[in-house]
Amino acid sequence: MDLFDKLEGRPSPLGPFTSAGYGYYTFPKLEGPLGPEMKFNDKDMIVWSINDYLGLGSNEEIKKIDTEATAKYSLSSPMGARLMTGNTTEHEELEKELADWVHKPAAQLLNFGYQGIMSVIHALVDRNDFLIYDELSHACIVDGKQLAMAEKSVFKHNDIESFKKQLYRAASKKKDNSSILVVTEGVFGMTGDLGILNEIIELKKEVPFRLLVDDAHGLGTLGHDGSGTGTQLKCQDGIDIYFGTFAKAVALIGAFVASEPRVIEFLKANVRSQIFAKSLPNPIVVTARERVKMIRNNPQWREKLWDNTLKLREGLRKIGYNVLPSESPVTPVLTQGSTELCQDIMRKLREEHGVFVSGVAYPVVPRGIVLIRLIPTAAHNDEHIEKTLDAFAAIKDFVMDATNKLSA
Repeated sequence: MDLFDKLEGRPSPLGPFTSAGYGYYTFPKLEGPLGPEMKFNDKDMIVWSINDYLGLGSNEEIKKIDTEATAKYSLSSPMGARLMTGNTTEHEELEKELADWVHKPAAQLLNFGYQGIMSVIHALVDRNDFLIYDELSHACIVDGKQLAMAEKSVFKHNDIESFKKQLYRAASKKKDNSSILVVTEGVFGMTGDLGILNEIIELKKEVPFRLLVDDAHGLGTLGHDGSGTGTQLKCQDGIDIYFGTFAKAVALIGAFVASEPRVIEFLKANVRSQIFAKSLPNPIVVTARERVKMIRNNPQWREKLWDNTLKLREGLRKIGYNVLPSESPVTPVLTQGSTELCQDIMRKLREEHGVFVSGVAYPVVPRGIVLIRLIPTAAHNDEHIEKTLDAFAAIKDFVMDATNKLSA
């Protein structure tokens, strides 16, 4: 059978959304300067769907730094992979600063978060090892698991008893040359809850293993210094390998992994997505350094983010919405309903109230569930919050009627 003919008939969970919903529910175009107010289909919107937690993407000082760095280096420099011809002092200094920020002795800069963590997992374990991961892990971890040659097992989300079962099982099967790698997240991006890091780390006393934490949504938003979930939970020392991305709070392309120097030395020679890829352009590295410095020197941004988060969350609860008990800025609103209800909520908020939110239904969440996820940022203000709460209040009866019909 011809491959292309086969693809036409291959089922895809997102198929209907990427065809009929293209440009609206999937691949929408938010236009204008990045920030909490943008345009969608030529209409003004209050936007709650971008992960620019600290407002750096619209910061005028950052824009100036971006322009100056591009003029100085151009987006071409350096050419080649870092292993060969793409290394610079800027790259090395950024790695030192990242390691210092997240309280680890060494770090490796990565081009992208998604490919980066896939390659890190692939590099860390071999066919003699055991890989244990949380069932709600991000797709990049799941794909990294697929690459890894280790024996894999999954534990129920944030369920310590389920984790113990998989850990003890791996320990009972270990050979002399076997190791155990546990992978979880600092903040789970859809639900906003934190990984049970302290409980997992406590079990190191019983069974030796190493812990890798993907802290994409925690970096910059949690901890007294923005260094993430481990600092927030006072267990950063128990995280053996810390993974952070620039795609959220730093508002940029890039990522990094931080650990002991011997681990970073190994990864620099074994992370295939870096060895065989062009180095990050110098303008991106330069602006990343400045952004990290600014985040560390401006704790008021994080305070504003949390102030906005709590106002939004409290307001939604007062209206009567089921806001999941998120421990991060991620604000998930959960209701019963179909894919059609999810689409209707998004359309009503956008078309009738100028509020742009993103929602997910089956297969991203269990069948019969609709999750509307709002991402507050430090750039939002009280007027944005009030207008959004008014919009959610206006559609409340519609949402409740649809929910009641489903449960009737």
